[in-house]
Amino acid sequence: MRWNRRRLIILLLMLAISLLLFGLYQGGQLAPVENLVLQFLTPAQGELTQGTTEAQGLLQSLADLGILRQQIAELERERDALLAENVRLREAERENVVLREQLGYQQAHPQLELLPAQVVGRDPTNLLRTLLIDKGAEDGVRAEMVVVTPRGLVGRIDHVGSNWAQVLLITDMSSSVNAMVQRSRATGVVQGYVGGRLVMRYIPQGESVVINDLILTSGLGGAFPKGLLIGQVTEVRQKDIEMFQEAEIQSIVNFYRLEQVLVVLNFTATELGSE
Repeated sequence: MRWNRRRLIILLLMLAISLLLFGLYQGGQLAPVENLVLQFLTPAQGELTQGTTEAQGLLQSLADLGILRQQIAELERERDALLAENVRLREAERENVVLREQLGYQQAHPQLELLPAQVVGRDPTNLLRTLLIDKGAEDGVRAEMVVVTPRGLVGRIDHVGSNWAQVLLITDMSSSVNAMVQRSRATGVVQGYVGGRLVMRYIPQGESVVINDLILTSGLGGAFPKGLLIGQVTEVRQKDIEMFQEAEIQSIVNFYRLEQVLVVLNFTATELGSE
């Protein structure tokens, strides 16, 4: 009973206070208090609103960043795919150019049976100027066979394995090729020289040889077919007191960048020598 009476008193008191406050509010007497409360609450509410806005912006930025990263990753994949395709197309284009050159060379030399081969190695010491190709005895390659490209003479087969062969370049110091000047038909011997150079020696004095003359294989001695391009004259050295003159020759073949060559299967020095 005592507890119920206390609750009743509290409820009546709260009701009276509520009615009093309502009356004061209706009469405008709480306006100073309301202004004072709003004065303190408004900045806090603004900061709260700004904080909420910034938090929402941060969350949106994180979401946008995730999307951006996905887009960048996708663009990188597309870039890599395009790069790989570009490389493939360039290699295919280069291969087509090589094949067209080889076909043109075969048509210009129908008497030669040519076997395309890939360069797979070089002499690392550069003491012996040699190349390693991916064709060997199983493909019909034999020692002393001639090796060419559509740009000119490369050398001869030096050693042969079952599926590989070593090519001795004409720029090696042990190499010599009987040659002639295409224009004047003057003959001499083209030899490898220091630094991978070519020198045509034993050109008789009085024979005409000038800069830009083309030098071909002469066919003398039977080591090489006649008429293969060796290179072009870049310098002529003459001395009246000597029996011969000599010329510096620049090969059109870039021996350092050779990737494919042609092996002449139906001509070898040993076969011609036995005829």
